[in-house]
Amino acid sequence: MEVRFVARGTEIDAELKGYMESKMSKLEKFFGRILSSQVVVSSRKGKFGVETTANANGVMLRAEEHAQEKRKAFDQALKNLERQIKRHNEYLKNKGHFQTHGHGHFFLSDDGGEAVDWTTYDPVIEKVKRVPLHPMDAKEAVMQMELVGHNFFVFQNGETGETNIVYKRNDGNYGQLIPVK
Repeated sequence: MEVRFVARGTEIDAELKGYMESKMSKLEKFFGRILSSQVVVSSRKGKFGVETTANANGVMLRAEEHAQEKRKAFDQALKNLERQIKRHNEYLKNKGHFQTHGHGHFFLSDDGGEAVDWTTYDPVIEKVKRVPLHPMDAKEAVMQMELVGHNFFVFQNGETGETNIVYKRNDGNYGQLIPVK
């Protein structure tokens, strides 16, 4: 598995990089088809943030944690990523069982957390909104998002005509989601 490292506002020494690489490579024992992974280490206001991302056969799994030490932030993020990979793996294993038998039970508990019965899990959509899509660029969409006070905004990209989403990131910056066909 390929592990890519990115440092923003800090450096990753060889010892820490080796530690992270060995830990990330162990993710394959939970899910054998991890195509690639990335570790982003950043420093902001005296705290370190670590974002771990894994491409599990086309499904992007991501975890982010912040701590006073790089290694501690990485360990916490890795633990969250492992939990997501296990959950995804179990979902794939039991997906066929649920469809064919209809009476299987799959319980998942996160280290002392509450167990979830995925056979009866039924999310409730409390509200449905119909929104008109107006052609605009991403900067205008961010301005509209800020005006309505939301964390995201759906709009029609004026250049491509496709539906896009802009969102506010935890670091205060913005992101844009563009669909891929």
